[in-house]
Amino acid sequence: MSEINLKGKSFLKLLDFTSDEIRYLLDLSKDLKQKKKNHIAHDELKGKNIVLLFEKTSTRTRCAFEVAGHDLGMGVTYLDPNSSQMGHKESIEDTAKVLGRMYDGIEYRGFDQSIVEDLAKYSGVPVWNGLTTEFHPTQMLADVLTIEENFGKSKGLKLVFMGDARNNVANSLMVVSAKLGINFVACGPKENMPDAKLVETCKAIANENDCTITLSDNVKEATKDADVIYTDIWVSMGEDKSIWEQRIKLLSPYQVNSDVMANAKANAIFLHCLPSFHDLNTSVAKSIYEKYGLKEMEVTDEVFRSSKSKVFDEAENRLHTIKTVMYATLK
Repeated sequence: MSEINLKGKSFLKLLDFTSDEIRYLLDLSKDLKQKKKNHIAHDELKGKNIVLLFEKTSTRTRCAFEVAGHDLGMGVTYLDPNSSQMGHKESIEDTAKVLGRMYDGIEYRGFDQSIVEDLAKYSGVPVWNGLTTEFHPTQMLADVLTIEENFGKSKGLKLVFMGDARNNVANSLMVVSAKLGINFVACGPKENMPDAKLVETCKAIANENDCTITLSDNVKEATKDADVIYTDIWVSMGEDKSIWEQRIKLLSPYQVNSDVMANAKANAIFLHCLPSFHDLNTSVAKSIYEKYGLKEMEVTDEVFRSSKSKVFDEAENRLHTIKTVMYATLK
């Protein structure tokens, strides 16, 4: 693994990183995962402290940052949506300057990308994007790590994102695919495609890395011979509940089901960033079923629970890749 110096660099979006830097983070993730599995101590950041700013709640992101921080020997402070005055009584700039004097690194999960960019601009310490409206870069490292654990590589594979291709996950998948030579397909309604400017940016990057970016509303054509089928929930956190009916009508044709998986390659895998509405075991899913009669949404329970589904490996890999981002930028 070639050494690349990322100390002091913020992790805001993958467009800010070269292909070699992303590859370095992935290789380092594999190394740190092995250390964790083999109970080899790697608390090399003792004495450092980080703060986690959450304007949107989470299970995987919060737990991954907390456990990763503790594994690295750091102190971790969690601030939930009601525990900070940022944006209410105190500006983002002032908050960033205060936190930057107390902490060695700041994680932010919330809304506009401009918020995490401002935190990085004013804090003077590395800032890590745990999710914004536009991008979800830590998720991407976990996704690619999972892909490479199953295929031994990522370059040259075909990854298809199904559903609302305008969201932060689809945006970020398109970026990481272009950077790493993965053939990316966004499959969904024409009105739910990624921003045209971002598509053009990614196409230019993909051209340099011998891969393609494709937009399609044809499920059969898009998923043919795919190596990876990926989807996300149809209504993102923070969006109004009133749009469920519209999204169900619009996105139901793009549900990941057994037909979709059968159209992909025989050894294709299924990924999902979670949470998923694949059954009726949540209050939201029950509510949707009562209103619209839908038992499964973006993915069927059959696919979600199948041997092709690697969603829990993917979820675990959030820990190892997030740990890597903090280690690489703070070591």
